Amino acid sequence: MTNYMIGKVLQGRYQVVQTLAAGVFGETYVAVDIENPENPKCVIKQLKVISSQPSYLQTLRLRFLTETETLKQLGHHRQIPQLISCFEEHERFYLVQEFVEGHALTAELPINLNLGYPWSESEVTNFLQDVLSILDFVHSQGVIHCDIKPENLIRRACDGKLVLIDFGSIQPIGFEIVDEVLSLDRIPVTSLGYIPPEQFVGQTQPNSDIYALGMIAIQAFTGLTPLQVKVDPQTNEILWRSQNTPVSDYLAAVISQMIRYNYEDRFKSVGEVLRALEQMFLETKQSYIINANYTLFSEQYEKNQPEDKLKTDLTHRTSPNSSSLLTGMKVGLVANSLVMGFGVYSVIQNTPGPSETETLYKATEEYQAGDLDGAIALAKSIPSNSNIYPDAQASIEEWQKQWQNAAEQYEATEKAFQESRWSDVLRAASQVPDILHWQSKTDKLVEQAQINIEVQAKDLLAKAYEKASSKDFSGALDYLSQIPEESSAGAIVQQKLAEYNHKKSVRAAYLLQKAYNKAAEQDFGGAVQFLQQVPKDTPVYATAQVKLVEYVQKQGVAKVEGQEIASSKVPASTNMKKPFITNSSATNLKSFDPSNQLQEVNISIVKTQESRIKKL
Repeated sequence: MTNYMIGKVLQGRYQVVQTLAAGVFGETYVAVDIENPENPKCVIKQLKVISSQPSYLQTLRLRFLTETETLKQLGHHRQIPQLISCFEEHERFYLVQEFVEGHALTAELPINLNLGYPWSESEVTNFLQDVLSILDFVHSQGVIHCDIKPENLIRRACDGKLVLIDFGSIQPIGFEIVDEVLSLDRIPVTSLGYIPPEQFVGQTQPNSDIYALGMIAIQAFTGLTPLQVKVDPQTNEILWRSQNTPVSDYLAAVISQMIRYNYEDRFKSVGEVLRALEQMFLETKQSYIINANYTLFSEQYEKNQPEDKLKTDLTHRTSPNSSSLLTGMKVGLVANSLVMGFGVYSVIQNTPGPSETETLYKATEEYQAGDLDGAIALAKSIPSNSNIYPDAQASIEEWQKQWQNAAEQYEATEKAFQESRWSDVLRAASQVPDILHWQSKTDKLVEQAQINIEVQAKDLLAKAYEKASSKDFSGALDYLSQIPEESSAGAIVQQKLAEYNHKKSVRAAYLLQKAYNKAAEQDFGGAVQFLQQVPKDTPVYATAQVKLVEYVQKQGVAKVEGQEIASSKVPASTNMKKPFITNSSATNLKSFDPSNQLQEVNISIVKTQESRIKKL
């Protein structure tokens, strides 16, 4: 991110005071209007220019003027920043937009279920209705936002309303980029997971924005980012709802339809989603409770059930309209009262003499210091008529058992250390009982093992980054999988595992698409080379193998009839484009990730040549 712009005055009016972000399409700054006495803030977007060729600049200029007209219309909505100005200066193109004071939605979403609270059903519903109303207006202007994500939703400080920003990726409705796979270099990491599969192959739809919004709703409920949720390997559908997800069946069904893998199975428009949410309020006036098996219970059900049956249900159910925290507090108070009560009773009924108490205390100290025999001898010296005699005998039995366990675990820790199995050192050490003598011995081994783990993790992480930079995501994932979970890089490793897995799938789909393109040009050798690069553990691998066999056979035919095939042309009637997703496919397109949406030429001319060879 460059800082040379700081202090620069553009158009003799807008002085840059802060760098906001640098992305694929340009850089964003905060500026102040120095001609206005109040010096209001604004956002300056500088579009990226990659060439100074006159033809390129003219094309970019026309596109810039067209998009600014769209931004002017979008700015009429009160939850979209207004376009203040647009201008060209020194062959650079700038947009000046309203500055929205507030914070990104990322600050409100739970990081996970242990950090931050998941949203309630009413909060998620209100959120969906709020953003859907913005998208309804955006789509009515004939464009798709294409980059809905938490970072692009700002909670405005003055009124608490959500504002949709960053229209740098907008695309006209009905516009398809034929034969183009979305390059990974053009995708910000923060957008991965929110982008639906069809968008990767230039078939973006209005309900592509609906998909992204549904993924944010899931994140609000679960605390999981889109790259962390599980996916059904057979259907590619997202498995997001668990027993701990406080969501009704109806709303869960609505969200699930928003995020269907095949865009044809999703809601077709924003209006359909809004109507479904409105219908939910009409059909859920009575209070429903969901148990662990997602069985709905109404208030009327509770009134008609026997008390014992109702208690059983209550132990497993959660309700979006009731507080599980309150239930937990009640249970905790009861449990604590029982423990405290027994403790008080024990103290009152079994008050030992001072000397006997000191003896047992001293024995415990010797046990912790490593003198097991001395500790046992002291404990045995407590007379049998003492009130703490049973405690002393129980302590002796426990000490002997724990001591043997500690010795065995330390031996395992020491062996792992000698064999340089650093992760095993930490695991074995964690099993050593809480005895000071043995803990002090294992601490030294743990400290050195931790140092070695960090060195190992740093080396593997560097190798993973190197592989990823060369688009070898399989190699990168292999190195990441070797990084010990106990290293301090654990968080970034999990993030990169999800990121590289996603990019590997997209890369595999790209290679398959390139193979299709080569086959369409009768270059079966080139097609085979691309297919051989498709990684095994990707959704499109099975399809790639089927096409590999097919193209190898056709490559042999092409060599025999090479001259004739090279001069042949594909008939005009040939179906040049497959449907985006079909239910009946010889290659089982259900196993595709983004590559379901790829294109392939039906090369019927090759079959003609094969039949000719058979007749010879």
